[in-house]
Amino acid sequence: MLDIKFIRKNAETVKEACLKKNIKLDIDKLLELDEKKIKVQQELEAIAAEKNKASKAIPQAKDAAERQGIITAMQALGKNEGDLSKKHRELELQFMEMMYLVPNIPSKDSPVGTSDQDNKEVSRWGVIPEFDFEPKDHIQLGKDLDIIDTETGVNASGFRGYYLKNEAVLLHYGIFWHALNKMRQKGFDLFVPPTIVREFVLLGSGHFPAGRDEVYVIGNPGKLESGEAVKEPAYLAGTSEPSLLAYHSGEVISEKNLPIKMCGISQCYRSEVGSYGKDAKGLYRLHEFMKVEQVVICKDDVEESDKWLEVMREISQDILRDLNLPHRVLSICTGDMGAGKYKMYDLETWMPSRQAYGETHSDSNMTDWQARRLNMRYKDKEGKMRFPYTLNNTVVASPRILIAILENYQQKDGSIAVPEVLQPYLGGQKTITKK
Repeated sequence: MLDIKFIRKNAETVKEACLKKNIKLDIDKLLELDEKKIKVQQELEAIAAEKNKASKAIPQAKDAAERQGIITAMQALGKNEGDLSKKHRELELQFMEMMYLVPNIPSKDSPVGTSDQDNKEVSRWGVIPEFDFEPKDHIQLGKDLDIIDTETGVNASGFRGYYLKNEAVLLHYGIFWHALNKMRQKGFDLFVPPTIVREFVLLGSGHFPAGRDEVYVIGNPGKLESGEAVKEPAYLAGTSEPSLLAYHSGEVISEKNLPIKMCGISQCYRSEVGSYGKDAKGLYRLHEFMKVEQVVICKDDVEESDKWLEVMREISQDILRDLNLPHRVLSICTGDMGAGKYKMYDLETWMPSRQAYGETHSDSNMTDWQARRLNMRYKDKEGKMRFPYTLNNTVVASPRILIAILENYQQKDGSIAVPEVLQPYLGGQKTITKK
């Protein structure tokens, strides 16, 4: 969320941001609602002042008739106040519905574009493998080695269902242990955050209202001790980012405690609405998976936040280099980066079966866009209240990363070499072979 004072003074800049991010939002209507809301608020304040003045006049009335006249006037003010209060609530609701949709202003060095086709490659790392045999995709490798079963997964869970088995399970959790150990060494606090969350958590992170269709809502959120059904809806989080941010929602943070570095590991759930024709087979696009996420909360300084954006990207690349997986860094264009993002990178890892890089990490600077939504503040050295900047990035997500590991490490005999850094998590096993 942007500051309404900023929007008033920079309406054309905000309109330009909407255009660059392909967001249809009537900023003039928003400002009109703002003016109406202010006018009604001023009228309410004037009525409150009149009522206060009348209250003081009652004891000083000369007689009963004058006293009754003051009381009658106060009653009329009260009715008008009730009508105006209702109108103010309606305007406030309309105003906030629009405010939640106002995008962040993208950085000046973010590529301007309309889709992922306009993203710009920044760098590459690693050597793309050349096979002297016909390579298999991860689905066939998983089936041959009895470590992945998507057919039974679909039967049990529905579209995009899967089972990881045997060594795939050890690889899956080995990757996470390696990532958590690295994050601890980097000074991040580790969390297992809730994955069932309230609506304000997703509003605060910016996943609502625009991304509501992508989030699973729980049909039966439970019952109170009285037997009455819980009326507040509950949702399954698609990443630990919202829960990590909500840990400090409504809080006034001491500046000396910044930056706050958080790392969460959680199960993630995404409905993937509208993607039923995309990546329909295998482990690339799933309804549920696990992820290690990093979040940084820092001072409201663009230079400092951009430094953290690079630090977080480097941590993710460290993981990929540890796994010796070829990858590239993309600077994401305005039309592909999402409403709340100021600047964004994606990391894409080479996946032989696709003969292309596939997205495995997403690194974003949100400036104060999320902090304002969550009323997260800090007090600076002068005692002034400020909204901190927030950033988030994928440390690693699985089983998507297993696609790259299995396909890049496959051998001519159908086996898979285990990356050296993961061998300790498989009891020293160096190769996954057919049972």
